[in-house]
Amino acid sequence: MRSSLPRIERARPLLGTRVSIRVHGLIDADAHRAIDEAFGEIALVHRLMSFHEAESDVSRLNREACGRTSDVHPATFEVLHWAREIAEASGGCFDITVAAKLVAWGGLPAPDSRHAPDPHADWRDIELGEDFSVRFRRPLWIDLGGIAKGFAVDRALDVLREHGVPQGLVNAGGDLAAFGAERESVFIRHPLDPDQLICQVQIANEALASSGGRLDLFEASSVARQAIVDPRTQEPPRAIAGVSVRAPSCLMADALTKVVMIQGDDSAALLDHYHAQALVVSITGEICVTPGWLGGKTLAA
Repeated sequence: MRSSLPRIERARPLLGTRVSIRVHGLIDADAHRAIDEAFGEIALVHRLMSFHEAESDVSRLNREACGRTSDVHPATFEVLHWAREIAEASGGCFDITVAAKLVAWGGLPAPDSRHAPDPHADWRDIELGEDFSVRFRRPLWIDLGGIAKGFAVDRALDVLREHGVPQGLVNAGGDLAAFGAERESVFIRHPLDPDQLICQVQIANEALASSGGRLDLFEASSVARQAIVDPRTQEPPRAIAGVSVRAPSCLMADALTKVVMIQGDDSAALLDHYHAQALVVSITGEICVTPGWLGGKTLAA
């Protein structure tokens, strides 16, 4: 049963989407202060990791890191560290160096760089040094769009906890996470028929993220750019129409949606490794879930 804790919710345009933050259990002044600082953390991630902002860490790396070592903000360094870990764990199916392909597709603008990307470059060519330094061994362009939004949600939740919020939720265009004693209900739409709801998911002290080709599985009429590339083929995934992943952190849920879109059944062991579960919709409309999601048909181990 829903408690009588005071509830305050606000929204802002950030990260290229609508970000909402909801808190329960604080007086108005404290709640607004917590929300303000949480939005500030999300805005920081946007400034640091945007592919489009000329002075972001990502843009500076795409301009400079091939020719010399560049220092980045600790938050950017942390995301690069996680991106490298997930790339290695997934056998390269998650790879932030696919930005060149996204540019070729017209999904991203060409960055201001005098170095044309090497078609053979991949995540292994990103060198993370000491004191938050980064260098590219070969010319390449990175895009953190497949992981930074989830990271921003996690950082915002940390801020809410630091302010003593007992129950909170941050939703960045469908990449969301919640904490507290009460479960949060989330409805997931069918990627092949946005008017159809697949299921209602109850989350508590965890995160949920989704990827679905050009369709946002959480919004009925939202169409997004094609942003998933299979690094092995340099083509978009063909077999899967949409994926939702629930995981302990939003960063992990965000990143793993891309891996599952590419790997399908072969991602089951990786999901288990990161204590995550997935709902997968094939291009033919078949719906599969991993153990721990809602029951039903499972992905092969």
